[in-house]
Amino acid sequence: MTSDDASGVRLRPEIEAVPAYRQGRPAPADGFKLSSNENPYPPLPSVVEAVTATLRGLNRYPDATGADLRARLAERHGVGIDQVHLGSGSVALLAQLISAAAHRGDEVVYSWRSFEAYPGLVTVAGATSVPVPNRPDGGHDLLAMADALTERTRVVIVCSPNNPTGPIVTAAEFEQFMTQVPPEILVLLDEAYYEFVTVDGAVDGIPLLHRYPNLVVLRTFSKAYGLAALRIGYAVGPARVLNAARSAAIPLSVTDASRVAALASIDAEDELMERVARVAMRRDRLRDALIEQGWNVPQAQGNFVWLATGEQTEAANDAFFDAGLTVRAFPPEGIRISVGEEESVEKLLAVAGDVVRNLPNGHPGKRLG
Repeated sequence: MTSDDASGVRLRPEIEAVPAYRQGRPAPADGFKLSSNENPYPPLPSVVEAVTATLRGLNRYPDATGADLRARLAERHGVGIDQVHLGSGSVALLAQLISAAAHRGDEVVYSWRSFEAYPGLVTVAGATSVPVPNRPDGGHDLLAMADALTERTRVVIVCSPNNPTGPIVTAAEFEQFMTQVPPEILVLLDEAYYEFVTVDGAVDGIPLLHRYPNLVVLRTFSKAYGLAALRIGYAVGPARVLNAARSAAIPLSVTDASRVAALASIDAEDELMERVARVAMRRDRLRDALIEQGWNVPQAQGNFVWLATGEQTEAANDAFFDAGLTVRAFPPEGIRISVGEEESVEKLLAVAGDVVRNLPNGHPGKRLG
């Protein structure tokens, strides 16, 4: 049977129309992969040892409850174990929570541009996306997002720091926003890059949970903890909401290897956070150098920077690739560049300097003067 034999199968047209999630472009030989916001440091030996020990049990299903990791996280965040839910990355948790709260006829509000998976997750749930344009600085326009809420709104997603543009949502902005959100609307605060934030005043969602019973906070071990290949994240929020997410989850999707690696990473957190601090300092130096070149770079508080290359995005993407650097292009808006190895910075800046010099005056990605 060929694929053409199945051409008459009835599929949801809105799903067929949604582009599949696209991974970052692989790095060329001897190049640098700066396209997927991965941690550039290799896993710690203690984490590798812990994961290796799980391989002897590959014939067994994983621990479906993840009770040991959930208990560890619950203790850390001062909540009950039933207020912590594990998933195969924070994107899986987003899918579960959106599906648990929204379906056909319902709306999901989020800032745009933001994490590229949001529109697809909403469509798969059968709901309707309501994207609200970012502010000119790349941050969330929470006033406009509040204005976009209707009787059909079931979920609002707030991403801080915003991926791919970089700015945070401040604590004051978020708390003001929450006063405008009806209590029956689920608010998902996506804090996948929380550990990289160095500016004062950023929102920190977990301490706010006791004040807002419609809030769920999402975190991940993929970025700061360097476990991207193992796919593990967690949600903290009201038990009733997380129980619904558990019902929407694919069973046994969190493996023992990922759970054990997360526990080992928490044990080694001091060393891992030193790495995060180095990445954040490299990010700040990179942003400063790009601004000096003439780029208009938004506040960067994740492990990436954003270049608003506009209509020149494809050409700029090719220029970086030809120099041995893979970056993440979002045509026709811009390019997100992950903060990678120290050795990548000089080459990155050389290409970026050439690109910005060729941008026309008045281009949104180019500083005035």
